[in-house]
Amino acid sequence: MTESAELYQIPPEFSGLRLDQAVAKLLPEFSRNRLQRWIRDGQVRVNGEAAQPRQRLVGGEVVAIEPIAPTTVAVPAAQAIELDVIDEDADVIIINKPPGLVVHPGAGISDGTLQNGLLYRYPELADIPRAGIIHRLDKNTSGLMVVTRTLQAHKVLTDKLAEREISREYFALVHGWIISGGTVDAAIGRHPGDRTRMTVTEGGREARSHYRLARQWPHHTLLRVQLDTGRTHQIRVHMRHIRHPVVGDPTYGNRTGPPARSEEALQQALLQFKRQALHATRLAFDHPRTGLPVEWEQPVPTDFQQLIDALDHEYGEN
Repeated sequence: MTESAELYQIPPEFSGLRLDQAVAKLLPEFSRNRLQRWIRDGQVRVNGEAAQPRQRLVGGEVVAIEPIAPTTVAVPAAQAIELDVIDEDADVIIINKPPGLVVHPGAGISDGTLQNGLLYRYPELADIPRAGIIHRLDKNTSGLMVVTRTLQAHKVLTDKLAEREISREYFALVHGWIISGGTVDAAIGRHPGDRTRMTVTEGGREARSHYRLARQWPHHTLLRVQLDTGRTHQIRVHMRHIRHPVVGDPTYGNRTGPPARSEEALQQALLQFKRQALHATRLAFDHPRTGLPVEWEQPVPTDFQQLIDALDHEYGEN
């Protein structure tokens, strides 16, 4: 800590709150995620001692906070990329992301992303962290995403995401016959032998997925999966964990297809599907300005629907 640290005394009415909750009340201009990061990085001390975000307070403690200025990050180039905008207002933009589109630049990818396209269509997003993107979908996962248009909306929805107050539901076509819905409650972390993959592990971060049946065929099941948490590759890892990997998943699935006696059309449809059959179909939250509930749904894209049609043709609709 340096002399620039700001001192606050925890008021009695904050008794019982976690440290991150109390600090969020003291510094409402900063997002919950940023404050938690400061606590973990040792920039927040309680009575002179290092603390953890979930530490409970009793009131009267002296909290020293040394804000860290955000690192200046180069803004990606604006590019004319076609975007499927489902809805928009002064605070949020709802995007239907197609498969194959990367959400933002990263290792080995400098352009051609959703973020580049957003900056072209909405130049004002250059002043918002990551052009307003608060969550992401894998490159080959399709579906709904929310983008924030103002700093206030960015803070509100970032906090809602951290508090699990944004509902996200996916369609996942998986291998095997699943007889009922359920929950996968299994922590996820980096695979020890392959750092590009994730795996279920005791040392990982909490991860929970709820699934229910949407459609069934003899060798495949269409699920609606709702996330409590948003870990990297969460649905794909959890479905592999329960031995029902997502169809077409090149990392966590298999490409065995249906039994050999199935019609050639179905075999080809499954074997030629070159991405995971995963689509973010529903998005719901309380609007950051009005506080009223808002919700969007988007059907699966053409390639995903063709898989469903091929299964229906082979086995009949159910």
